[in-house]
Amino acid sequence: MTSRWLRAFGLFSVVTCLWSMQLAQAGTLPDFTGVVVDVSPAVVNISTTQKAKQKGQARPHGAPQMPQMPEGTPFDEFFKRFFGEDGGGGGGGGGGDFGGELDAKSLGSGFVISADGYVLTNNHVIKDADEIIVRLSDRRELVAKVVGSDERSDVALLKIEASELPTVKVGDSSKLKVGEWVLAIGSPFDFDHTVTAGIVSALGRNLPSENYVPFIQTDVAINPGNSGGPLLNLDGEVVGINSQIYSRTGGFMGLSFTIPISLAMDVVNQLRTKGHVARGWLGVLIQDVTRELAESFGMDKPGGALVSQVMDESPAKKAGFHVGDVIIEFNGKPVTNSANLPPMVGATEVGAKSIVTVLRDGKRVDLKTVIEELPADDDAKLAQATPSAPKKADVNRLKISVAELTPEQRKELEIAHNGVVVNEVQPGPAMRAGIRTGDVIVKLNNEEIKDAKQFGKLVIGLPEEKNIAVLVQRRNGPVFLAMKLKAKE
Repeated sequence: MTSRWLRAFGLFSVVTCLWSMQLAQAGTLPDFTGVVVDVSPAVVNISTTQKAKQKGQARPHGAPQMPQMPEGTPFDEFFKRFFGEDGGGGGGGGGGDFGGELDAKSLGSGFVISADGYVLTNNHVIKDADEIIVRLSDRRELVAKVVGSDERSDVALLKIEASELPTVKVGDSSKLKVGEWVLAIGSPFDFDHTVTAGIVSALGRNLPSENYVPFIQTDVAINPGNSGGPLLNLDGEVVGINSQIYSRTGGFMGLSFTIPISLAMDVVNQLRTKGHVARGWLGVLIQDVTRELAESFGMDKPGGALVSQVMDESPAKKAGFHVGDVIIEFNGKPVTNSANLPPMVGATEVGAKSIVTVLRDGKRVDLKTVIEELPADDDAKLAQATPSAPKKADVNRLKISVAELTPEQRKELEIAHNGVVVNEVQPGPAMRAGIRTGDVIVKLNNEEIKDAKQFGKLVIGLPEEKNIAVLVQRRNGPVFLAMKLKAKE
């Protein structure tokens, strides 16, 4: 009897403990209901139409029509930048000419930032639209005009004719912390005012196609139609504009990227006052410092942005920047990698005096620079400028990445001109041939290598299933290697 009582008491204790743990856990989870009630009236649905010319040859009588891809499939362009460039179109007509006008439609979200009708959304939601319709929470549908848009930051400002509208509270995205709870409100798949929640996964993310935006990364579920909607903290303040997702399948995979609201509001203020957005320009091309490059520069560890080119007549040229300098600080803020620098420079006021700290010959050097305006017709002047085009070409075919040689490397290897240094070797043709990290490729297929750009072009045109001579320079001297590209590699 006693043992039975003890067993029962033990079971009761376990159940009580589990119940207490559940209560404690429930007590730590946030309650989003108040935020949703307060903010939802200021969140809007945005739909656009665009007259698109579809060109094609006449379809034979009785031939099947072009199949219509359903929205939300991996083949739908919406998933690349959900409801970004084109929202898909209607079907073609009957027989005869297959061309003609189609109404291309897209859907997105936005939010009201002023009671007199200013609405914030993404540039890619309204890009090239012939008509923009904003549907309010009270079901009114109003035609919107574009006050201004900025493709580089993917921000657009709209205006609708209305008054006394509910508005959002704008927060401070610089105060966000990794692990903080956030939620999104938007219109995924045209389901108005859908709420999803998660945490901040990372801050200051830089994407290859976006050099000017230090994105907020979250695990908040974002789907087609959420684009342009607000990301909110637990105080109900907007901390960002939901912009992009990362996906290999076409669906949400736990990675969402949001434009910080502080950056977005700076864009808004410039659009309203100047009609365009001015960004700072330094005038250097940069790349990451690899472990091998760090060692060659006498650095304890990789870090900073390595200057591979200083542009003529640029602020950097006037300030005395050298190729081979490693930028480690900008106005006192650390530059941990090359991706950090473009947003810092771009956000700097044109004409502002800035102090840029570089490592040169192992010593810290402060360079006084006057930031100028980024030329509108030259994105590369501030972009993170690892030689991306050639890298894509050579990594895809040879499975290596290369970069220009620094003055120090040329001196050490006694190479006055030409050649590119190998930064990374992955399993593939180059590794099989014996090419190593740190090698300098001097000749490829009997052609002299002038720079990384020319190297990338040569790689694209290399023949398959044929031995190709590669001349590499190493510390112990030059050596020829034979390399073969397989047809199905």
